[in-house]
Amino acid sequence: MRSLSIIAVAASLLSTCTEGIQLQKRTDGPPRVVGFPVQRKTVVDPVRRDRLRRRGTVQATLDNEETLYFANATLGTPAQKQRLHIDTGSSDLWVNTPSSSLCSGRSKPCAFAGTYAANSSSTYSYVGSYFNISYVDGSGAAGDYVSDTITLGSTTLKKLQFGIGYTSSSAEGILGIGYTINEVAVGRAGKAAYNNLPAQMVADGLISSNAYSLWLNDLDASTGSILFGGVDIDQFEGTLATLPIQRESGVFAEFLITLTGVTFGSTTIAKNQAQAVLLDSGSSLTYLPDAMTEAIYEIVGAQYDSQQGAAYIPCSLASNSSTLGFNFSSPVIQVPMNEMVIEVTASNGRPLTFSDGTRACLFGIAPAGDSTAVLGDTFIRSAYIVYDLANNEISIAQTTFNATTNNVVEITTGTAAVPSATDVANAVSASAGVGSGSMAGTVTLGLGGTATSKAGAERTAPPMGLGAMAAVGAGIIYAAM
Repeated sequence: MRSLSIIAVAASLLSTCTEGIQLQKRTDGPPRVVGFPVQRKTVVDPVRRDRLRRRGTVQATLDNEETLYFANATLGTPAQKQRLHIDTGSSDLWVNTPSSSLCSGRSKPCAFAGTYAANSSSTYSYVGSYFNISYVDGSGAAGDYVSDTITLGSTTLKKLQFGIGYTSSSAEGILGIGYTINEVAVGRAGKAAYNNLPAQMVADGLISSNAYSLWLNDLDASTGSILFGGVDIDQFEGTLATLPIQRESGVFAEFLITLTGVTFGSTTIAKNQAQAVLLDSGSSLTYLPDAMTEAIYEIVGAQYDSQQGAAYIPCSLASNSSTLGFNFSSPVIQVPMNEMVIEVTASNGRPLTFSDGTRACLFGIAPAGDSTAVLGDTFIRSAYIVYDLANNEISIAQTTFNATTNNVVEITTGTAAVPSATDVANAVSASAGVGSGSMAGTVTLGLGGTATSKAGAERTAPPMGLGAMAAVGAGIIYAAM
């Protein structure tokens, strides 16, 4: 999920440390790692939700279900239960209040995620009335910044700053864990950055370095995990490959890395790319440059509906053994087709079909248009990702789905080589997707044509009577147990 990006302010607030991430087994006690599982649950409308949280004008009115990732937490004294949407694409924790017009409505839409009443907590402290986060269509939340105690799993922080949405158009609270420069207090109120959750964990000595790893597992799994300050080396294949995060206007503000190629099976779709892509756990789908998306649609047979901002594909392709390969200079993450094919039904419960009666499913890639390219959950589930904010690096490997063992190592600090991780030699720097750079390299279209710059994604008529739809099976929320 992306709030309005903040990249041209407070560059001096960011650490420019160049020491590499270091993984280490502690010999003097258990690793200083804070971790907890995530569990899935269903909600509605992935395409519309992504649109609310991305730049651009992607339009959608589908009634679909989606994949989100939640952490169970409590705030205040006595504890007030929350389910917080884990979001690597934003930086603020914020929650709803029960008295808002949204949460006090007849349907009680905030009941699932929980609310926070400041005056009911004896440990609450007021910070200021300048919390105001918004998204591209004007949705968002506004109210106060406060501080209070927070507990995640068995770990408690005595004091953490967060926002309260006294006015809000989102029913669940957000746990933004990105760079502190992207906090709305910095970009909108002109304030100094404050310690968000991972930064405060470092300040409190709970973890050694401002870094965490994310393992979402596959669509059929009931749990995944997030580890603050640690890596589980049993949850990925081979070794981690370390890539530099790309700057925006000279500033590290978001988790942008460089995509250099895309394949489908043995077929090359795009090569010699230098495309900045945003790793965003708050985005249900993946959004690629239009020419690249069009080429993928042609090769997999997806049909795009511009009114919905989404593409549809025969559900039978979920069993296709070919994978979509995403290349990042040298590491390649292979995404199975069954992670890209999302089952949909009509609101009356009947299967959604193409005009010839073939079962139709939502495809997990959509065109980015004029927006930043995003690798959302349809990609992230196939990757084990370490977000190293302290050193401005991403370490990535092919995930091990449904790993049955654990081997957690602590992320420390220092310049030594990384156990189970290797810097990517001659990693490509992004020339497209940062600033005004246009797409580089070659994209091969299905009929043998090529595109070397942004082109419009294929716009076809809706392949079926859409009506009200709901995505099932793959449409899930992950909530920490």
